[in-house]
Amino acid sequence: MISKSFFSGFCFKNEEELFDEYIIKNDFTVAGFSCGAIQAFNEVLNSNQRVDKLQLFSPAFFQTQDKKYVRLQLIFFNKDPKSYCENFLKNVAYPKELELEKYFELGTYEELEELLTFKWNEEDIQKVLDKGTKIEVYLGSEDKIIDASLAKDFFRNYATVYYINNKGHIL
Repeated sequence: MISKSFFSGFCFKNEEELFDEYIIKNDFTVAGFSCGAIQAFNEVLNSNQRVDKLQLFSPAFFQTQDKKYVRLQLIFFNKDPKSYCENFLKNVAYPKELELEKYFELGTYEELEELLTFKWNEEDIQKVLDKGTKIEVYLGSEDKIIDASLAKDFFRNYATVYYINNKGHIL
C-alpha cells in the first residue's frame, strides 16, 4: 500500500477534512490538494502498488505562467514569508470565509519553487492511466490561485474533471 492516502497543499497540514464532500477514503485511492496533488501524482507514478483512483483537488497548475511570474512570487516569498503565506491563505479561501489557522504550516522557499515550476507531463500522466488508475480533477471556477479554466482544458484529456461553479481553491 502507498505510504499515505492524502497529500497536503503548500502551507497546509491535516486539511483533508476540508474535502470530505468529495474525497473517497479507501485503501486504493490516493488524493492530494494543490501542491499535494503533485506529490500524490508522483507517488502513484513511481509506485508499483495498486491505486484505483487518484483524486487531484485544485492541482498546482502554473505551467502556463512565464518565468517572470515565478521569479516575482519567489521574491515576494523570500522578502516576507509570513505575509506572503497570509495573503496566500486569503486567496485560497476565496470566495468562502474559512478559518484556516488550524491547518496552517509555514511553507518553505523550496516547496514554493517546486510547485511553481512543476510541469504536468502528458507522458507521465499516460503512464499512470496505463496502470489502470483513474484520475479525477476537482477545480473551482472562482480559484484565485491557479487558472482553473486552463487547468480544465489540460486535464480533460486524461481525467474526469469536475469544474465546480462558485467555488475557489478550497472547494
